[in-house]
Parts: sequence; structure tokens; C-alpha cells
Amino acid sequence: MPESNSAEGSDRSEEQVSGAKVIAQALKTQDVEYMFGVVGIPVTEIALAAQELGIKYIGMRNEQAACYAASAVGYLTGRPLIVIGGSSERNQEAMGAFQEFPQVEACRLYTKFSARPSTIELIPFIIEKAVRSSIYGRPGACYIDIPADFVTLQANVTSIKYKECCMPPPVSMAETSAVCAAASVLRDAKQPLLIIGKGAAYSHAEDSIRKLVEQCSLPFLPTPMGKGVVPDNHPNCVGAARSRALQSADVIVLFGARLNWILHFGLPPRYQADVKFIQIDICAEELGNNVRPSVILLGDIDAVSKQLLEQFDKTPWQCPPDSQWWKTLREKMKSNEAISKELASQKSLPMNYYTVFYHVQEQLPRDSFIVSEGANTMDIGRTMLQNCLPRHRLDAGSFGTMGVGLGFAIAAALVAKDRSPGQRVICVEGDSAFGFSGMEVETICRYNLPIILLVVNNNGIYQGFDADTWEKMLHFQEAATTVPPMCLLPNSHYEQVMTAFGGKGYFVRTPEELQHSLRQALQDTSKPCLLNIMIEPQSTRKAQDFHWLTRSNM
Repeated sequence: MPESNSAEGSDRSEEQVSGAKVIAQALKTQDVEYMFGVVGIPVTEIALAAQELGIKYIGMRNEQAACYAASAVGYLTGRPLIVIGGSSERNQEAMGAFQEFPQVEACRLYTKFSARPSTIELIPFIIEKAVRSSIYGRPGACYIDIPADFVTLQANVTSIKYKECCMPPPVSMAETSAVCAAASVLRDAKQPLLIIGKGAAYSHAEDSIRKLVEQCSLPFLPTPMGKGVVPDNHPNCVGAARSRALQSADVIVLFGARLNWILHFGLPPRYQADVKFIQIDICAEELGNNVRPSVILLGDIDAVSKQLLEQFDKTPWQCPPDSQWWKTLREKMKSNEAISKELASQKSLPMNYYTVFYHVQEQLPRDSFIVSEGANTMDIGRTMLQNCLPRHRLDAGSFGTMGVGLGFAIAAALVAKDRSPGQRVICVEGDSAFGFSGMEVETICRYNLPIILLVVNNNGIYQGFDADTWEKMLHFQEAATTVPPMCLLPNSHYEQVMTAFGGKGYFVRTPEELQHSLRQALQDTSKPCLLNIMIEPQSTRKAQDFHWLTRSNM
């Protein structure tokens, strides 16, 4: 199909079009549905032009949160992040123009494609290339720099040629010989384990991976955003015995999961020194990082999973359900679950993390989107709050970035509204994490998104102090020299941030109040809600088999 010309019907040779409208139409042509930002002169005109074409513009309170929301939409819809930034006017370059900065060069370090169109006529070409680059291969962000004078500059409408929407990403498959080798290694395993990563969720590999799990009776572990590819409540999920599974497995298949810090780099003592990895990834450069795999399978996660299934369809094999391996995993799961259950059943007040998440999980709808950020809040919540659907968990990810929560929740709520009406978005925040982007509560209320925010409040970062201890500290010296760096103001009423903008807020101190307020919030789909849940300031995780990546002497 040839490139389409904007001139239609009668002679339009004298008609003019602004750069803002060209940008908006080029984005619309590439099937861009959502736009997030904080506008100012002159980029306001781009947002208005986008809205005229039916692109949904969501005005955020902070550009960081806008970028977080857009990146989450990209993950959920398969149309990754395109950042459009305004820059100084062309005739002021090198003169010290307002906010003059080498933006294209700076962004080139962090993006798959970074460019500045030299003319208005080139804008559709640059936007098509950015969208295509963002979704082909391993997905990633792209940057487009727009000189300020381009926004209002007029061009002849007949000179603008819009590029046809880019084709869907090509689906690549692994070499047949490598697939056969992988199947052979897996058949020889005595203690096999599958690790299901975010890449598997992004490639929509849930059906093929679940079939492989069940057909071969394989235990699996999800990474944080791989949760739900196969439901967390599936009998083959060994998340409750994570450390034991990683440490004892002799063959591990990685489905779109990187051997980075989240998976302890694939190295001892978290793994056996002679463990065999079968690595499946869409990115060739990722294969072999930190550990040399026994087999590498380069290709789309879903396509390669189907190739593996074909091998086991031809020659059936199963990890014996009554094997010592399965027995070991089940015993460890039972032991860890009993510890968590005991912690959750404690009646003392304030509550601990486990009590809170136990009662949340009891009421959590099966099809909920769960967004989470924080330290212990995110780590403990990940083990106790179950995801049963793929691409329904969004959290701080590989960078552990705090501040993503509300932007992610806004993105999930918009996508849910358009594609799966009725599904709720539950955003679980630590009190410190909530502070990074708390003003986006106004954005949530402005667009009337029925998000339920749970702020798990321990008065600090990792740990805080109760009000009495706080008052005693301040009695002796001023706060700047006395208050420990991780402490926040005790008993802060974060729920009032929500009520200030017209949402519903709850101050929660007991299990009964938690049950009641969460039930009310789930029943009310007309407005957003925030539950400010007070917990024991010194509450922490149960004892771990290994230290976390970063240690402290505190």
C-alpha cells in the first residue's frame, strides 16, 4: 500500500497545517491511543491537536509520573513508550536559548532511537520509525525532539505524507537443533525448574507455557512481573519455596527472565555451581550474561515455547509428580506458608505486614490489576497477593524505581476501562513510596478513575517510630540532628489527600476496619478510594535464608 497523502478531494494546494497537527496525525496513524504529559507553551497545542483526533490525553502533575504511566500503557498494550520533548527554537541554537540542551544526544544513551526532524515534512517519517523501533526486537523507549518553532510553524498540507502504520513485530523462532537440545537437557533433569519472566508476559506466552507446565509436570517460579502468566494459585507454582527451588534445581529454563540482581545473577550460593540454564530470550545480547547457558534459544518467547511443546508432543516426558524433588519443594512450601500464616494471625495492634496482606488477599478480586511499590510493602505483598491473569502486575521492576506506583495505576485503570471493563486496579504503596508521586491522586480524581490505593503506613522508610517515641526524641534536640534518616512523621493522614480532591478516604488501624473499608471500596466503583493502613512501625519481613543484595550495618 503506497504512502497516503493528506490532500483529498478538491484542490488543497493553498491549505496550511501546523506542526502540532502534523505530529498528532502522525501519532494517530501509528495507532497511538494514549498520551500523558504536563503541557506548557507551545506544546499545549500538540495535546489539543491529539485530542481533536481522538487520542486520549491525560494531564499529569509531574513529568516523571507521566512517563511512568506511558511506559505502563506500552507494556499492557504492546505499544512501548515514545517520548516527545520540546526543544529550543532552531534559530537560537548555540545562543543560550531557553532550556537549550543536547537532548537528542543525551537520550541516545537510554533509548533505541533518538532523533530530531529537520523539517515538518519529515515528522511522520521520524514518528513511524520511532514507533517501529520501539516494538521490534526487545521493546524499548524512543525519543523525538521537536523544536519549539515547529509546533506553530505552518506547512503546505499537500507536502505532508503520512507513513502507513508500521507492521506488527515479526515473530522469530529458535533453531530447530537448539530446541531439540533443550528438550534433551530437560528430559535428563532430576530437579528441573521453569522461571517465567516479564518477557513471557509481554509476548503473550501464557497458553503455551501453562500447557508445558501441566503436560510435563514442571515446577515454576514467576519473576515479579511474570506473575500471572501461569496463575499464582496453580499447584505447580513453587513461589513459597523460592530460595530452595533456585538453590537446588539442576536444570533451569528461563522464559524471558534475565539473570540480573532479581535472580541473583545465576551464581552460587543461590544456585548450584553446575546448574544448567536453558535461556530463551528475544534479545541476542542478553544470552549468556553472567552464566554460560547450556542451550540458548533466540526468539519470541511464545513461539519458542510452542517449539518446545512440539518436542514433548512427539516424545512425551514428565517430571514425576511423586519424585523426591517435588516432595522437597512441597515440604518447604508448607513450612514457609505456615510461618506466614502464623504471622498473619497475630492479634496484636498495630498490625504487621502479613496480617494486612492476608485480609487484602481474602477480598481481592481474581482479575484485579495489582500495582505495587515500596520496600517491605512490595516484597512481602508480592509473596502474599496472588495474580491469576497475565500482565496484571506492575511494580518497581528491575531498577526498583520508587514513584512509579500512581502512574502505573493510572495507566492500568485507563487500559482496564477500555479493554476489560469492571476489572479493578489495586495500588499497594509503602508510605515512603506514596510520597514520591502522591499529588497524582488529583489526577486520579480529575479523571474519576476508580483506583483503590492502599498505603501501608509504618511511619518510615523500612521502619519508623510511633508517636510517643517521636515526641521523646524531639524533646531533647531538633529534628534535623535527632530523627533517624529513615523516619517519617508518625500517623500521617494520607487518606486526607484523597478526600481533598473528592475521593473516599479511610484511616485504618484494625483488621476489622481493614475488612470493612476494603469491602466498601470494592463495592463503590463511582470514585477512587485510599485506605491509610497503620501498621507496627518496627514490622519487618520474616527471617530470610539469604541477605538481600545490598547489606547494611544498621
